Amino acid sequence: MKRPSGGVLTRLLGGLIAAALIAGVTTTTGAVAAQATAPVLSPTPYQGWNTYYGLGGDFTEDTIKSVADSLVSRGLAKAGYDIVWLDGGWQADQSRSDAGDLVPNPAKFPNGLKPLVDYIHGKGLKAGIYTDAGPYIPGKCGLGSGGYYQRDADQFAAWGFDAVKVDYLCGIAANLDPKTVYTEFAQALRNNASHRPMIFNLCNPVTSPDWGNYPESQQSINSWSYAPGIAQSWRTYTDVGFQGDIKFKDVLRNYDANARHPEVVKPGAFSDPDYLAPELGMSDEEFRTQLTLWAVAAAPLVIGSDVRKLSATTIGMLTDPDVLAINQDKAAVQAVRVGAAGTTETWVKRLADGSRAVVLLNRGDSAKTLTTTATAVGLSGSRFTLKNAWTNKVTESAGVISAAVPAHGTALFRVEPARGVPGIPHVTAGIPQVTKVGTDAQPEGTAPVVAGGDELTVQVVVRNDSSVPVFAPTVKVAGGTGWTATPLSKAPDLIEGGKQATFAFTVTLPPTAPPGTASLTATTTYRTLLYGEQRQTTVLSPVVVAPAPPSGTVPLSHHQWITATSGWMSPTIDESVGGGNPIKLTGTTYSTGIGVASPSLIRYYLGKSCSRLTGTVGIDDVVSNVGPDGGTSTFQVAGDGKVLFDSGTVDRFTPKQFDVDLTGVRVLDLLVGDAGDGGYNDRADWAAPTATC
Repeated sequence: MKRPSGGVLTRLLGGLIAAALIAGVTTTTGAVAAQATAPVLSPTPYQGWNTYYGLGGDFTEDTIKSVADSLVSRGLAKAGYDIVWLDGGWQADQSRSDAGDLVPNPAKFPNGLKPLVDYIHGKGLKAGIYTDAGPYIPGKCGLGSGGYYQRDADQFAAWGFDAVKVDYLCGIAANLDPKTVYTEFAQALRNNASHRPMIFNLCNPVTSPDWGNYPESQQSINSWSYAPGIAQSWRTYTDVGFQGDIKFKDVLRNYDANARHPEVVKPGAFSDPDYLAPELGMSDEEFRTQLTLWAVAAAPLVIGSDVRKLSATTIGMLTDPDVLAINQDKAAVQAVRVGAAGTTETWVKRLADGSRAVVLLNRGDSAKTLTTTATAVGLSGSRFTLKNAWTNKVTESAGVISAAVPAHGTALFRVEPARGVPGIPHVTAGIPQVTKVGTDAQPEGTAPVVAGGDELTVQVVVRNDSSVPVFAPTVKVAGGTGWTATPLSKAPDLIEGGKQATFAFTVTLPPTAPPGTASLTATTTYRTLLYGEQRQTTVLSPVVVAPAPPSGTVPLSHHQWITATSGWMSPTIDESVGGGNPIKLTGTTYSTGIGVASPSLIRYYLGKSCSRLTGTVGIDDVVSNVGPDGGTSTFQVAGDGKVLFDSGTVDRFTPKQFDVDLTGVRVLDLLVGDAGDGGYNDRADWAAPTATC
């Protein structure tokens, strides 16, 4: 009999674990079971705030006091965000005294840390601090506790700290074994001289290929095998971003890594995908997705942004009681995916009362109506109550769970068997979909790009997932200023239970529609037997109204793009990404071009006015000054979703030229991938991209 491959075994085990967690069966790996049990200091995921992403190392005693005040005054502390956590930057330039004690920066903390901790405690809050598992190595990390574990644990306890984050930057620089040193640090914390309970956040961010080629035993992806027995939380991947710069793709990357071992999560021990990052680069919709995913992952909820500056909308999301209740559910179960991975997914978290938290996740760039079933998430019966955790609306379904989910968005439901009088029928009014621009079909999965004078075909699908009909459904569509919408279909008299209806419209833009972004709004109404008229409003946003296309023979890098992304930092014009260097491939310097890191998408509107695109792609020579690892990418040119040029794998020694026919192309995409080995050192160039229009 042929043995299954390692990948097959992993998928089989993952499926069995997911089924067990949905059904409520306890699963424990031998590796974790063999570890000593860490104390249960926080039965549900802890919450708080950390200095790192919002403030970096730029904080003082007064800053921390101000943030503590804001946590209380803005309602965050009442919602559970009660740890004020100092990350790297609190220490003095000479971080340890001659006697061997850690020293706070006297300019930032003239009174020392004990009075600050007392102030935090006086606000009804807790205090957290940061160190590293390795010995201090100047230039590699800010401070280190290597050789001083018990002394530092005693000092943190004497200062009154309630939580300790232990990094691994000096640890990896010193080539230490994380399991060994973290186990020793955990013992020191438990045995501190003050007998003070302190939460231990094990923070090994080292990953391959994002950091380089490290053995799995030293990486964050191995922490699950020992951390649940020694720590209250453990980081499961690299940092979710950079200071002041968090990208949605990296939030998804960290969530996926965090989801690998749900079986080891339990009350008091939680996988940590890193911090919440509102208003640091993501849209409100993207942050709502992050908070949704962190909530069902039973992840610690630690805010990385400056809470003093957050909008009322963000504060409302952070303090939403239904979302927090799912995160703080006493069963402490981590969500698992139901069905296949892909652009759209379903995740389910079993809750202590037997109900399910269900996430419909849309990773893609276009809005979609997503569905799953009560059976798929582990429930049985013929009637189900669905409470939308974000809108608080409660409806009843006959078994289908559906929602119209924006691009990069989620829907979060609490689902349980229905009882008593039938509830409001669960009807999903779809987000408007642009299916055609003129006579051209809109590519599947892409955000619509339109221009002044365009005529759009727009559809809204309304589905009734209840067991009873809804009556007199109507849909009205509205766009930007001067846009007109004309129905193409007659509304039906009713929509039966388990059925759907499609409403089609022609939407015309005025010739003078200004470039920028606009929205398409659908207002759907219908009558119900017991609950009168119901109304739903769904919005397609943004709809990109394109600028004028290029004219003549021009460097494409000098034309206004519609959107531009880079794996890290931001795309640069006529320079390689990340340092102000000219674009240079194997010794040849190019005066024009675009520098990016993988993965990347640069999108332009051509409006069928161009005939040709030429240029060269490659890995910038600056990578030779960084190191030998990584530095491979793939390049594609796509027109209206169709690939017109594919470079295959390009390394730092083999740039490739391209010459692409653009006849009839409305929207042009320049795409860069990581060639399957991660984005390490992928400083990719579009050199001298020249459009003939």
